Amino acid sequence: MLATTPGRGPLDVLGVPGQVNLDYAASAPCAVAAATALAELLPWYASVHRGAGALSQRCTLAYEEARQAVADFVGARPDDLVIFTRNTTDALNLLARALPAGATVITFEGEHHSNLLPWPAGTVRLPAPATPDDAVRSLHAALTELTRGNDTRPLVVSVTGASNVTGERWPVAVLSAVARRHGARTVVDAAQLAPHEPIDLDELGADYLALSGHKLYAPFGAGVLVGRGDWLEAASPYLAGGGASAYVGAATHDIRWADGPARHEAGTPNLFGAVTLGAVCAALQEADRAVLRAREQTLLARLREGLTALPGVAELSLFGPAAPRVGIVSFVVAGMDSAQVSARLGREHGIGVRDGLFCAHPLSRRLLAGAAARLGRRDVPPTAVRASIGLGTTAEHVDRLVAALGEIIADGVPAVVPVPAHRSCRP
Repeated sequence: MLATTPGRGPLDVLGVPGQVNLDYAASAPCAVAAATALAELLPWYASVHRGAGALSQRCTLAYEEARQAVADFVGARPDDLVIFTRNTTDALNLLARALPAGATVITFEGEHHSNLLPWPAGTVRLPAPATPDDAVRSLHAALTELTRGNDTRPLVVSVTGASNVTGERWPVAVLSAVARRHGARTVVDAAQLAPHEPIDLDELGADYLALSGHKLYAPFGAGVLVGRGDWLEAASPYLAGGGASAYVGAATHDIRWADGPARHEAGTPNLFGAVTLGAVCAALQEADRAVLRAREQTLLARLREGLTALPGVAELSLFGPAAPRVGIVSFVVAGMDSAQVSARLGREHGIGVRDGLFCAHPLSRRLLAGAAARLGRRDVPPTAVRASIGLGTTAEHVDRLVAALGEIIADGVPAVVPVPAHRSCRP
């Protein structure tokens, strides 16, 4: 079993020999902690919250222990709810459904689609800021306007912790402070932040936070929404069904919904997703995150320096090259179609990266235009390549990518072609 494999720690990641995975931002590889938790629980596989037998009781305990592990990982407060969802998109859709009537949401053009599309009509979308200070000023101006005349409608500010396109950190704590001064609540999309940096709701000033297990070294299909319980407890269940109901009478509408997280976790839960996510959160809690971060930043600097040295390559950036960031770099190669560059990296060099617009179309298009302007060329492709690193990345992996790109640039690839719709926002 993985638990007894010599030399493998809980935060080592599984992989295939010979393959270089530089696509962590899409889906991080499974950590040993997750695989071990799954292997240990498999013999006990049974229902959760639905049985009195030993198997069911063991699985129910594991599920609730996972909830607590996630709560500890994000610094949840005593009155916060930790609701298991499918992923960040699902979590933010849940929250969007739970907002009080008349709530106005403010977000930025720089968001992933999961933080652009779920919000109700009337959402205020601010332009992507050129600097963190611009983001703060823009939000302050928007909230000042919205609260003019003693308007008491509920206000929500939703922002990413780190961009899935550029890796740049957003000034979440400062934005949250601005929101609080205007009586607004803050939502943080932490899908890309959580795998790279410690998370604490109070330090971020966040009222709600969403993240995905598949970006946090756990399997697909599990995510969480964590945050203040009042709106969530007052809202109708995200899904109606077993588990969400405390009482169902004979009459059609004679229903009393459950309290707490169960209200929004109808149906048999994703036990393995929750438990593996909880195991990774616990392993990261026990690790020295400062050491992990320093290692990642060294690899990130190596990657960015290597890309800068290649002719015709431009990194996508919103806040500028010195902005704090996590291990994500998107770039273009002038005159070369991004899809074909990524295909050649995979086929000829065994290197996995991502190409496209990264489910952040408004931001990606803006940054691509900026890259073309910096390069002073008209043959910049309409999509980009993204390389992202994590726990299993090594200096050799980074050097292999840079060397492979150098070979591809020297060889040349077919000219830029229009981006097909089916690959503009792949998962």
